[in-house]
Formats: sequence, structure tokens, C-alpha cells
Amino acid sequence: MRTKYCGNIRIIHLNKIVKLCGWVNKIRNFGQFIFIDMRDYTGLVQVIFELKNNIVFKKALTLRNEFCIQVSGIVQKREEKNKNTKMNTGEIEIVAKEINILNTSKSLPLNYTQKNNDDSRLKYRYLDLRSLNILENLKIRNKITYLIRNFMMKRNFLDIETPILTKSTPEGARDYLVPSRNHLGKFYALPQSPQLFKQMLMIGGIDRYYQIVKCFRDEDLRSDRQPEFTQIDIEVSFMNAQKVRNLIEKLVVTIWSKIINFNLIKFPKLSFYESMKKYGSDKPDLRNPIKIIDISDIFKDEKFILFFNLDSKKNNRIALLCISRGADISRKKIDAYTKYIQKFNAKKLFYIKIIESNFGCRSIYSSIKHILDEITLKKIIEKSKAKNGDILFLIADQESIVNKSLGMLRLKLGTDLNITKKNSWKPVWIVNFPMFSKDVHGNFSSVHHPFTAVKNMNIKNLNNSPELAVSDSYDLVINGYEIGGGSVRIHDVNIQRKVFDIIGIKKSVQNEKFGFLIEALKYGAPPHAGIALGLDRIVMLLTNSANIRDVIAFPKTTSATCLMTNSPSKISNSILQELAIKLLKNKC
Repeated sequence: MRTKYCGNIRIIHLNKIVKLCGWVNKIRNFGQFIFIDMRDYTGLVQVIFELKNNIVFKKALTLRNEFCIQVSGIVQKREEKNKNTKMNTGEIEIVAKEINILNTSKSLPLNYTQKNNDDSRLKYRYLDLRSLNILENLKIRNKITYLIRNFMMKRNFLDIETPILTKSTPEGARDYLVPSRNHLGKFYALPQSPQLFKQMLMIGGIDRYYQIVKCFRDEDLRSDRQPEFTQIDIEVSFMNAQKVRNLIEKLVVTIWSKIINFNLIKFPKLSFYESMKKYGSDKPDLRNPIKIIDISDIFKDEKFILFFNLDSKKNNRIALLCISRGADISRKKIDAYTKYIQKFNAKKLFYIKIIESNFGCRSIYSSIKHILDEITLKKIIEKSKAKNGDILFLIADQESIVNKSLGMLRLKLGTDLNITKKNSWKPVWIVNFPMFSKDVHGNFSSVHHPFTAVKNMNIKNLNNSPELAVSDSYDLVINGYEIGGGSVRIHDVNIQRKVFDIIGIKKSVQNEKFGFLIEALKYGAPPHAGIALGLDRIVMLLTNSANIRDVIAFPKTTSATCLMTNSPSKISNSILQELAIKLLKNKC
């Protein structure tokens, strides 16, 4: 039906007859001429209908936006004054000789020239996909997956599919469950990840596996999270953590280089502890140079503990941010920042404005000036390296609250004051996570997942001091977004059972949920390691999209619904009865 695509026609096609298929993007009627911008998935081209070609001109008068058409015409050069440098096809235009209206269109419920309501965009997603920016995102996504497959093939990785209908195993989030008609009362689960299957592949001697795979997690959503998402899943045998990270660095460098022509050079390493201390987060945005500075040792006297109203029985911290040339921040703005950090349970934000650092307390403005003496102030200035015209923001509270509050304030200040270098890329590996976290009742849970290997610790020490265990795991963070996480896996059945014991999984549950893994580990399981990279999040970063929905063809809302298909939806009673399922009425 066509000989060329709209967006691909150039000056080299001058005077050639072309056939195009696509949609009417825009119409301009000048009496003797009608101009339309015609669109297909490659882009736009201008088409002219001339009055002297009366039959075609009359047909063109009936055109409306989004009519689906076929045009045959001659490529001609635009006059110099009429060239459009904003279009790839701006040097040429098509003089229409024939037109065939393939289909008409109602007036669209969306307007491509303005920002549409998110619900409307998702309800009419098939129309939203016609928007060239969404289309471009999907093209970039396609290019990224091609690069990944090419990269992995060259390194002898096998692309192997793992089951979608699988066993429900506790991995952190709730499972999406699928009832079985043949086994009434039993359910499959959609996989949260292929974790256990890729370990089975390593035990099976596959050696190098990868898969671009759908995963499913029933959890609360946000702008960078969906209930079904795509990950680049990788697993290797006989390879340590450092070698896995080296491999992934090469892959990420390739993607960034080919997609946006940016050369990622350094992938620094930070321990989890160091990242939390310096940035208040295990996903630090290193484009922002501000660091959290601990001054607990300066305020260790009893009078300061009383002033800050700290509970000596708790793990407290006093720390600050030093903002270069921030002394002109208004009191109103400081009050706004105080209100902001209260979202993260911090009670108070204190400040010290440095006017003359060499003149002591006489040359500062501060909300804690009355408790500062010359010696204390000098120590603060020395430790923070504050200069004239700087402001120090200080929080004293429980360590977790101080870390979270200053970490979030650091990000906000970075944006508000243009400190964060927006046109740069800063990857970082976060390593040496604690193996377990402990709740208020003293119960342990896995920080990553229960198949993560412990670092430099034998089974006896693991049993006696689980709170000291460090996992052999690693997260890759770029510009404050975690784009991947992985670890060396447990390949010793005794250590695997011990980890299950520590996190409170009873032996009977271990055998029921993970019996196949425990059994497999007894048959010469090799040392193995892996990682999963978030494809959606990578595409979101590389397309500079504000929301992950803009890089997925058919996304869900934040309430996990599809407005286009109206799913999830009710199922007829006859089908429910066939599955032996009875719905309970909500008593609320």
C-alpha cells in the first residue's frame, strides 16, 4: 500500500513518486491550497493539495484530523523561506496526485498539542500511543532491548524462558494468585522474579543465563513502579561479585553510549553504612555534592542532649548539611523546610548562618545561638568546612529519622538551589548491605532476599551473631534511582537452611515452600551470582520521562487498574463455581 514512510523522505527523493499511508496530523486551508501534516510511526511530512487538481482537492476538503489516509504524490523541494528546520522532512513536501480515505475518525478525546489528563490518556491509550513522544520512548526501549540481546549473545549467555505459572513463595511483596481448575483449592502464583528458577538453571549446569522477563508484585505503586514490570535477569556460575559488577558496568556503558552518546567512566563503590551516613539513603543521587556531616561528638555534653530533647536509651544522631552561599535563604523558606522535614518525623530543623567565620558567635545568625559558645562553634565550622555566606541545617533525633530527614532535605535543596547537576550521570554501586533487619519485636527478615550469600562468615558465627552478618550483595544506583540489584547466592544447603531458620521460617514451611531448592542444593550446586536490572526504569531515565507509564505501552494506574480495558473486572458466578471460589461480602 505504500512505497515510503512519512518521516523517512529526504531531499534525495526529489521528483520521485511516492505512496504514503498514515494519519492526518494537522490541516491548513489557504483557499487554493490545502496543506496537511501527514503522520506515521516514523514522523511527519507535509502534503499539498492544489485546487487545479480538482477531484483530489475536493476529497481533501473532507479531511479531518486523525483520518486514516493513503496519498500518492511527487516529492518537491520547499522554497527556502518555507523550510521547516523543526521537522526532519522540513526541506521537502509532497504534491498530492491521488488520495484514498481509508477510514474516518471521530473527534479525539485527547489533544496532542496540550497536556492531557492522565486518566484520559490511559483510558484512550491506543490514541495516546499516536503521540510522537510516547512513540519515541517505545522506539528507544526497543533499541535498548536489542543492545542487551546483542551484548549477551556475544558473551555466550543463553536466553532461557522460565515459568509464568509457578509456586507461591515468600519473596517480599504479595503474590498475584491464579486459581487452578484441575486442582481445586490450589493456586499458581505469577512470579515476583525468576529467582529460584535461575538458580535451578545454574545447578543444571547452564553456566550463563539471561532473560528479559515480566515480573509481578502486588504492592503499593508510585511514579517509578508498576504491578507488572520488565527486568533484565542475569545469572552466572563460578563468578564472584566483582566480576558480575564488571560485566554489568560494560553493559550499562554500552547502553548509555549507544542511546544518548554519553560515556559513563566511573562506577564508584559505597558501603550501605557509608551511603546512609553521608547521603541518608541507599539510593544516593551523586549529582548533588552535598553530604551529611556528623557532629554528634561535638554535642555530646549533657546540656546539649537536654536541649535537643534526645532519649539517651535510643540510637541518636546529630548531623548537618552545609549549603554553600545559602546564608541569604529567607526565614520564610527555612520555615517551609522545617515543615518539609516533619513529613519524615523530624521534630525540628535548626540553622546557623555564617556571616564572618573568624568572628565567632558575634557573626552568625542561628536558631541555637544561645547554646553555642566560641569553642563549639569553631568545631562545627572546622568539621563542616563552612565559609562566609554559608548556611548549616542541623537535625538532632533518632539516627534513622536524622538520616531520612537530612537525606530528603538534601535532595530538595539540590533541586531548589540548582545544586544538582541535571545534565550529568552518576552511577554508584552500593555494597555490603546488612544481611538481616530486625523489627521492634526482635524478629529478623532478609534485607534483600533469603537466597543471598553471607559475606566472610561461617555458619557458627551466623547462628550466634546474625545481626552482624553482611550480605554479598550489590545495588546499582544511577542519579538516585536503583536500576538493578543482585548478589552472590547461597549454594550450601546448610547455610540456606540456617538463613531460613534465622528469619523465622519453620522447617515444615521450608520444606513446603522451598523443598525443591533445598533438595537441588544437595547435588553439587556450583557457586553462582546474578543481578536483575529494571528495564522500565532504565528507559525512563534515558528518555528523561517523569513517569514510568510513559515508557510502557499499556501501563496500569497507581491503583493497579487498566482504564482502557476496565480490568480488573468481575467474573461470572459460573466460572467462580467451576474454580470452587466463593466471594465474601465486605462487612465495612
